[in-house]
Parts: sequence; C-alpha cells; structure tokens
Amino acid sequence: MSDLLTVEAAERLISEALTPFPGETISLEHAAGRILSQPVRAERSLPPYDRVILDGIAVRWQAGVTRYRLEGTQPAGQPPLSLGSDHTAAIAVMTGSALPEGADTVIPREDFTIRDDSITLLPNGTAKRNQHIHPEGADCAAGTLLLDAGTRLTPPEMAILAANGVAHPFVSVIPSIAIISTGDELVAPDAPVQSWQIRRSNEYALSASLARAGLTRQALYVVPDDLTVLSDSLATLLHQHDVLVLSGGVSMGQFDFVPQALAALGVKCLFHKVAQRPGKPFWFGLSAKGQPVFALPGNPVSALACCSRHVIPALLRAQGLDHSPLSVRLAAPLSPLSTMTRFIPVRLVHDRQGVTLATPHPMPTSGDFNRLGLTNGLISLRPGDTPLPPDTVVPFYEW
Repeated sequence: MSDLLTVEAAERLISEALTPFPGETISLEHAAGRILSQPVRAERSLPPYDRVILDGIAVRWQAGVTRYRLEGTQPAGQPPLSLGSDHTAAIAVMTGSALPEGADTVIPREDFTIRDDSITLLPNGTAKRNQHIHPEGADCAAGTLLLDAGTRLTPPEMAILAANGVAHPFVSVIPSIAIISTGDELVAPDAPVQSWQIRRSNEYALSASLARAGLTRQALYVVPDDLTVLSDSLATLLHQHDVLVLSGGVSMGQFDFVPQALAALGVKCLFHKVAQRPGKPFWFGLSAKGQPVFALPGNPVSALACCSRHVIPALLRAQGLDHSPLSVRLAAPLSPLSTMTRFIPVRLVHDRQGVTLATPHPMPTSGDFNRLGLTNGLISLRPGDTPLPPDTVVPFYEW
C-alpha cells in the first residue's frame, strides 16, 4: 500500500486544484446560511447614541434626591429631549430610547411611584450615576471590522448585516452539483425490485450530506454500466453543472467505466486510489474548464466517507470557508491501520464535564450502511501500529 496517495496528499491536491467560486450579490432575506465574500465594517458607532436599556425615568444624578418632577416622555425612535437644569427634573424613558440631553442616570420603573407628575423613589430605590445606560460607541467604533470574508451567515451574522445597513451582501456562489449513481443493479426507491437488484441510496445520502453543508444546488442522476451511455451522459452534465460527484464504477471491475469515460472527455485525473479505508478507489480530476469531478466508490459507507472527508471540505474551502474538523475524544480504545488512514463511524456523546466523546460504531463492511443511523459522522485515524487509548483527540467529520 506504500505507493498509494496519503489522505493528506489527496486533500492537498484537491485544494490546489480547486479555484475559488465566484461571488454574487443577493438580498439579505435570502442570505441565511450563505458564505460571505466581503468584509463588513461597522456603519457607525454602536450603539449610535447613549441608549436607555430599560423602562424608567432619566435624571441628572445627585446624591440624596428622592423626589422628581416629570417633564415629558422620551419614546424609542424619537430625537432626544432636553432635561431641565435642576436635579429634580425627570423624563420618562423607554427601553431602546435615546438618553435625553442633560441626563446621566436611569432609574427603573419598579424603583419609584408616580402620581400625576410627581415621582417618589421607593425606600430601596437608590440610584447610581450612569446606571442602566448603554453608552454610545461602547460596543465598537465606526469602521470596526465586524465580519470577515469566509464567514457563514448564521443568525448572529444576519443581525449584524441588517444592523449595519448591508441589505445586499456579496456572498459566494453555491455551485451547481450533479450527483450521479452508476450501476445496472440499481433501481429507484419506489420501483419493483428483483432479488438480484438493490434500491438506489447513494445519491440520496450524498445529496443530504451536501445540503447539510449548504451545498443545495443539486440534481440527481442514474447512469447504467455502459461506456457509451456513461460518456454521453457525463459530457452533457459537464455542460450543465459546476461540479460532478459520482458513486460507483471506479474500482477494478470489468464494468467500472468511469475513469475511462472521464479520460475520453478530457477530464484530467489528478489521482486514483488513496490510502484510506473505507474509500480506497476514490478518484479525483479536473475537466478542461476546471470543473472538479469527484468519483467515489459505490459501496455506501465508502461513498459517504469520501464525501464527508474530502468532497464537502474541498467545496466549502472553494467558497471561502475554512472547514476545519471538530476535535473529539475517543470514548473507547481503537487500533489504527498500519499503512492506511482508518475512517470509523462514531456517535457523539457528552460526558458530565461537557467534553465531546466519540463512541465507535465500526461497520463490518463498507456496504453495511443500515447501522449508520446510529452515528453522527466519522473520525479519522492516521496510520500507525500502536492502539489509541480512550481520551485520544481525533478529528471528526459530520455526515
């Protein structure tokens, strides 16, 4: 196995081959989950004014004052009023409103009683100067970098965009992906099935895995084990899509035509076979136009493992996202393989201290996917001859 490409070398070749996907400007309402392709800076100081943080009265603080005279009301969203010059003047303020000019303290509504325009502090209603005020610029100054390119837009990031006037963010394009299953033995999930046939499952698993990572522009296809039909189909799909992800037809069988068909279409093979288990027959290449083509083994566990470990990280990096794996600790001892990287399905659990542990669920064969429902993803063990004890830190890749 020493002549096989290492997992790390395969990852490097894929990363070097893929060029960044272009960007596009979209409306903010459609930006959730997308990957930002621009830096975002604070539009102005945040908060942009001295902000009242609860309902009450705004006053000019002076020790010993327990009675105030109400001069007006300051709603949120209105220009700030001016407080009278004496220390008994008060303006009713609302959460989020601007602090009235001349005020330096907010007293909560529950700390006083009010009758007509006369306000009396309760015995426990003591005030401290500058309390309950969110000062202008306390969060950040105008021009502060808030979000960098390569950030996935989750709820907090969406709020930051909206609050800083970015109504049309510039984001990475989601590539159009063709997911192609090959094999004469495959039938549709709703079709009659003979004893010598199996229902198609790989494209649905791969589709779900890619969609979970935000790669949602997909189309699913099935192609028989016929070199002419396969070549014609792949030629059409290369014209229609940015990325091809195939499963099946890449091993050493008599009807494994995928490498031959891709070569005939001018797709340059960058590698074929990687020192990993499952998934050794993994093939990767580039079309004449630079489109990445990932040809995965047909065994279900192998296909899903290659997708999680190689395809998704590569496509996310091409979108500008640094897709680093999660670090987890082994919940049980495991033995690596001496010459190959070992992928093992695991279920994540948390101990009493909140540490994420990976409980191994090895599959007897790479075709045995029915128990993958018990797992969250896979861990990757580098080649070695020494068993790994519990608590060893290993990388985890979600399905």
